[in-house]
Amino acid sequence: MPLEIICGDITKMRVDAIVNAANTALQMGGGVCGAIFRAAGEVELQAACDKLAPIKTGEAVITPAFKLPAIYIIHTAGPVYKDGRQGEEELLRSCYKNALALAKNAGCGSIAFPLISSGIYGYPKAEALQVAISTIADFLKKEEMTVNLVIFDKETYALATEVAAPYIK
Repeated sequence: MPLEIICGDITKMRVDAIVNAANTALQMGGGVCGAIFRAAGEVELQAACDKLAPIKTGEAVITPAFKLPAIYIIHTAGPVYKDGRQGEEELLRSCYKNALALAKNAGCGSIAFPLISSGIYGYPKAEALQVAISTIADFLKKEEMTVNLVIFDKETYALATEVAAPYIK
């Protein structure tokens, strides 16, 4: 099962698609979203996003990757975490499922995800990791694709390797 946890910068990943943890308006934001916009080319990427906006939480859309070393950027709007009882888990799971389906339909053989909703959207990292890894693992039981979960900080990376251990052979 080709799932790999990587500690690094998603904008440097040489994959067919990278996933942007977007907002529903598909506007340049902070965190990973801002980094992706800056690396891809803010003006070009915003123009492409403007044609697809708005999207609903859990949905995903695809644009060219412009100046990134990927072919595509898949933008998905994760949920803002409130208390875990407002449908956040299913919405977060939808982000991963919809992004993976778009990548498959675009003919991608590889994709890199950030940990969606775990920054300013406040999703607890351990819970976000469980959703991400279990959803990706379910997809990989049926489909062939190399999936990277790219974690920016070492502390979350260590937690990710623990959560992923039962899923990685």
